Amino acid sequence: MTEDTTAVRKQHQFNLTLLQNYLSSRIQGFPKNETVFTVKQYRSGQSNPTFLINKADKRYVLRKKPPGPLLPGAHKVDREYHVQKALFSAGFPVPQPLLYCDEVSVIGTEFYVMEHVQGRIFRDLRLPGVSPAERSALYVAAVETLAKLHALDLNALGLKNYGKGAGYCKRQVLTWTKQYKAAADTEIPTMNKLSDWLINNLPSSDDEVTLVHGDFRLDNLIFHPTEARVLGVLDWELSTTGHPIVDLAYFLMPYSWPQGLNFIDTMGEIRGIEGIPAPEELVSIYCQCRHLPHSLSQWNFFEALAFFKMAGIAQGIYARHLLGNASAEDAYKFGDSVKPLAEVGLQIAERGAYSPAKQLIGVKGLFQQSAKGRQILSQVKEFMKQDVFPAEQEVSEYYIKNTNSPLRWKSPEVIEKLREKAKASGLWNLFLPAVSGLSQLDYAFIAEETGKCFFAPDVFNCQAPDTGNMEVLHLYGTEEQKRQWLEPLLKGDIRSCFCMTEPDVASSDATNMECSLQQNGDSYVINGKKWWSSGAGNPNCKVAVVMGRSRTSSVERHKQHSMILVPLETPGVKLIRPLSVFGYDDAFHGGHFEIHFEDVHVPLSSIILGEGRGFEIAQGRLGPGRLHHCMRTIGLAERALELLCQRAACRETFGKKLYQHEVVAHWIAECRISIEQTRLLTLNAANSIDTLGSAAARKEIAMIKVAAARMACKVVDYAIQVHGGGGVSQDFPLAQMYAVVRTLRFADGPDEVHLSAIAKMEVRDQLMKFRAKM
Repeated sequence: MTEDTTAVRKQHQFNLTLLQNYLSSRIQGFPKNETVFTVKQYRSGQSNPTFLINKADKRYVLRKKPPGPLLPGAHKVDREYHVQKALFSAGFPVPQPLLYCDEVSVIGTEFYVMEHVQGRIFRDLRLPGVSPAERSALYVAAVETLAKLHALDLNALGLKNYGKGAGYCKRQVLTWTKQYKAAADTEIPTMNKLSDWLINNLPSSDDEVTLVHGDFRLDNLIFHPTEARVLGVLDWELSTTGHPIVDLAYFLMPYSWPQGLNFIDTMGEIRGIEGIPAPEELVSIYCQCRHLPHSLSQWNFFEALAFFKMAGIAQGIYARHLLGNASAEDAYKFGDSVKPLAEVGLQIAERGAYSPAKQLIGVKGLFQQSAKGRQILSQVKEFMKQDVFPAEQEVSEYYIKNTNSPLRWKSPEVIEKLREKAKASGLWNLFLPAVSGLSQLDYAFIAEETGKCFFAPDVFNCQAPDTGNMEVLHLYGTEEQKRQWLEPLLKGDIRSCFCMTEPDVASSDATNMECSLQQNGDSYVINGKKWWSSGAGNPNCKVAVVMGRSRTSSVERHKQHSMILVPLETPGVKLIRPLSVFGYDDAFHGGHFEIHFEDVHVPLSSIILGEGRGFEIAQGRLGPGRLHHCMRTIGLAERALELLCQRAACRETFGKKLYQHEVVAHWIAECRISIEQTRLLTLNAANSIDTLGSAAARKEIAMIKVAAARMACKVVDYAIQVHGGGGVSQDFPLAQMYAVVRTLRFADGPDEVHLSAIAKMEVRDQLMKFRAKM
């Protein structure tokens, strides 16, 4: 935890010798030598006082009940310890709890001790000193962590009976009404009026139950020292089971915070701060992570409840100040905040139903980007114009110069410099919502822009197959797999490849794959041949995601395949040859290689998600990946149409410009119609992924996979025809464009497989409609 400590305040002092002896006898590894034992108190923490313990080179954090008379049911440190222990065991980011002590004789109250986590805690929600791009990423990471919390299975955690379950919103209103009245030192009519409104407007979804934090704020999170990644969630005093949207509304409360009310340093107006996402964007990300519809009914109730709860907390802190046992030095400030908080809550309650997600995707028009998405797209367009397009000639000359050199597979210096500049500008990893804060719809427009240049996705670290592999590791990887492979991939330090297709079987039926994956002691042994492993030629390609088959006759075919991580330097991994596409080796892309695996041994920990989960992972990987391919293809088609029109406007045949010939004019019109149709279809798929999830958007994804490649083939073919002999030469990019888009008609599944799937889903949907009418 970031240091923000002071000497232990007088009312919270206790016997250090008793504590040291107690910890020495009960915490494994606690230093028992005679080195100095010190305890300091954290300045923050308005409820249960928290302390930093230093002993030798070890650090611990102690959290205890405050002394003196307490409100009934409050300050339950035993519950904090219990929930943290369950969450830590499940891999959720919390400090590891080490012991709980109910022996009041040790320090005067119950307490528990947890590990000390080194990282960043932001006390100012405006995040001063942080770049706009990192501000956005930090807020996105926070919301993603909240969604992860709410997605946990209570039974698996052993917390089914941790709270009272359904009816949480009603209990919250009654609890905070009771707490407020017990602590109130003066009558505030607005609080009574807000309490009455809340109890009379409970949400119809009050039977929804997940684990809830109860006080989820940015300053209750420990972030990685240098990355936008949550290492620990703190302060579980108010945690229970109940309605998850209460947590979300509480987290978004600062966006509606009363101006000039600064009794808590971590609260204050944050709207308009560059880089901080709009609340509707965070709601959209949260819903996407939890696969929820992007429409939150009765949102005003949840937001009003957040302010009522905050007002009740403020009243309780002020009451402890009057009693002389407050945990914070500035507790006296809280008394004057109760009324303004209640007034904001009542205003929100009375404004009527409202959904921030609806405001984001419904009101502004059809398939519109968020404000952040529009901002990033504008930056990408400017970067492409000023930096990427001017570098095309230099990049082309590099690959021509190194046609027969090993340097051909290495990215030219100009691209590496562009990558550094893009990263410094915050235009990095835009494809991954959890990092970029962009929805799939937001990124769809950006992917189209980068599709206009072969190497542009690489500049923004948004190149396939790395994007798909990073998505797999992000969604399904263990913490160790993420540390070893995802982190350097996200930084752009290494590259990866994806090994699925095989030369000796019809890979359009993916269950045909024969590459074997067999457990042998503490490792897996891989044997088989793969080809079209894109990116494998790049010297920075360090790891392959390999699809292998464990032959088990008792298991159905779709559960015999697994994905496993294989470092390319592993003995037995052999890069056989690069493959060309209509004569192009796509060196800028790292090529497409045939790779053989001969008795390749990797640790059991290399398996992703588990044996037999390969097709499950593939569906999660290919959904967004296919969308990105399609939008880049639309960008490529736009570039081809641009070249077509330029050529048609400057060349003459038979006494008139080419575009004045009816046949060419019709080609131009048909190209524009096809591009617009495909773009709308693809944006619809992106919106479906955002609102419904990849699984529910399977038909839309399959449709665009067929439509985009066919459309681009048509547009590029017309452009080649208008260019004549130049169109198939190296003087224009059209021939290579055609090679790329023609390949897409069978890459990631041939058109015919997708058409069959679309037909099957369409018949199913039609039959469901028919039955519904009967």
